[in-house]
Amino acid sequence: MGNALLQSIHVHPVKAFRGLAPREAVVEPWGLAGDRRWVLIDDGGKVVTQRQQPRLALAAAELLPGGGVRLSAPGMDPLTVPVPRAVGTVPVEIFGDKVEGVPAAEAAAHAWCSAYLGIGARLVHMDDPATRRPLDPEYAQPGETVSFADGYPLLLTTVASLEALNSLIAQGARPAEGPLPMNRFRPNVVVAGTAAWAEDDWSRIAIGEVTFRVAKICGRCVVTTTDQNSAVRGKEPLATLGRHRRIDGKLAFGQNLVPLSPGTIRVGDPVTALA
Repeated sequence: MGNALLQSIHVHPVKAFRGLAPREAVVEPWGLAGDRRWVLIDDGGKVVTQRQQPRLALAAAELLPGGGVRLSAPGMDPLTVPVPRAVGTVPVEIFGDKVEGVPAAEAAAHAWCSAYLGIGARLVHMDDPATRRPLDPEYAQPGETVSFADGYPLLLTTVASLEALNSLIAQGARPAEGPLPMNRFRPNVVVAGTAAWAEDDWSRIAIGEVTFRVAKICGRCVVTTTDQNSAVRGKEPLATLGRHRRIDGKLAFGQNLVPLSPGTIRVGDPVTALA
């Protein structure tokens, strides 16, 4: 991989909200510390994401000491929500998984989220990510768990692959939709200094002092077509991925990672393919 390095880190305290870009992050078994420990659910208990509500791209969540969040969004007064006491749980349905979560203690949080989206919505916290949600057993080792991320603890993308994808978009039917920024793909870690699509061949990597298993390629959804600064949707990158990056029936961009060791990753860390 030569001089590959960690270009940026991204943490999303509330799933589907705008992310943060810290210079370093603690890697926990289920993902980066503070990443996607909160989620919105509808009145039926199903997770609400940008798939159904693209306006969530415009909402932000600042991570507070102790794990609470400060919510902000266009037209809304900011709201601070502490971590709720785990006195009772509610069922959360996330991509076929049934998970228990702890609803935010403040009724104001539910009113805030519902008012912003115009639907009934509750803010829920994952109190114990070590036990609440096992990984898909087809791609997991015993005991591996995940937060409210789509399916795996971390998502990795590379600068070179985005450049290659943007080149393909420029040659396609909708060149005006490109070039796309990396935030369309909502990664946790972005790696620079690789060849395009090099990540397809990795099975184990190290980022600084932390090692990871590459679990499976990431199949992309309609969220990637959502401009994260305007919440307006287009056709790219799915149209181009469909023509050029259809792998195992998925529109592929990025790789899902599972941590194999604890530690802290930092922007500028070397990234090494171990296998």
